[in-house]
Amino acid sequence: MLILKDGTKFEGISIGVKGVKTGPVVLFTGVVGYQELMTDPSNAGKIVVMTYPLIGNYGVNAKFNESKRAWCSGMVIKESSRISSNFQVEGSFEDFLKHEEIICLSEVDTRTLAVKIRDDGEQVGTISSKPIEEVESSVSQSFLKDVSVNAPTHAVKGSGKKIAVVDLGVTNSFLNQLKKLGCNVWLMPYDIEPKAILDLKPDGVIVSNGPEDDSELDSTVETVQGILGKVPILGVSTGHLVVARAAGGKIKKLKIGHRGVNYPVTSRDSYKGEITVQNHGFVVEEKSLDKSIKILETNLNDKTIEKMSSDKLKFVSVQYFPVSSGFGEPHSVLCDFVMEKARK
Repeated sequence: MLILKDGTKFEGISIGVKGVKTGPVVLFTGVVGYQELMTDPSNAGKIVVMTYPLIGNYGVNAKFNESKRAWCSGMVIKESSRISSNFQVEGSFEDFLKHEEIICLSEVDTRTLAVKIRDDGEQVGTISSKPIEEVESSVSQSFLKDVSVNAPTHAVKGSGKKIAVVDLGVTNSFLNQLKKLGCNVWLMPYDIEPKAILDLKPDGVIVSNGPEDDSELDSTVETVQGILGKVPILGVSTGHLVVARAAGGKIKKLKIGHRGVNYPVTSRDSYKGEITVQNHGFVVEEKSLDKSIKILETNLNDKTIEKMSSDKLKFVSVQYFPVSSGFGEPHSVLCDFVMEKARK
């Protein structure tokens, strides 16, 4: 059973592990990517509702994990595929759920649930393998200590630019793109002192994706405040929100988050657009930003900020996630930062 904060209940069949978990109930509209979604630290603590009706049809493979383990608290799906058809398959979706100890409800009317969340907004819910009457009251939990490195870590040895990544939950695919660019990458804890970053003398600093509604992010904001204007910075997803806060801006919660693989963004300087991958429920308030900060791209649907920059503060940041376009090719955002923005 899934029960929302307002008391609405949805029943299904338990196909994961048994237990009870409480967290924000969010939608993911992508047709594929369930394994990457579950192992993305950005989804730590969330109960994810998959709007595509058939999940698990291509199985799982360890090489597609985005981190060391799955982080979401629960999954809600319409139907679990009886077969796993893929030349790379190593196991089934249901086996993966049990191995990663994730509660999952199948045979749920996800269309009605999606409409409920769309109309009423995201809310906290409890997912359980047994009947329950109300949502558990305790939902506040910080995941940054678990998803971030504990000490500076030399993650990628390259002969190119030295890049320090403030690790809020950086994904394997993101690091692979930096590796393709020949970067020498150091992962830094989310609460590291600014001096420790500057002492490393990086050519550039990237503030990564990760849990966005986390109380420990205040420490990261203080870290970024200490390096703004001193070294080139790229903020990505949650890192975009952190950079905005560090620069004096404010963020606000969306009624329903942008979570999927086909969100259109457009440049303010041209008619060119791009389809992006997004996974966030908060955005930057444009009116709160200093006038020196330039808005480069906005969401075509709701006009929220997707990309911004400041020459004075030496940063550029994107709300969407710069995924590889295929064959390991790095995203243009990373190419531009490493080849042009980072120190030469």
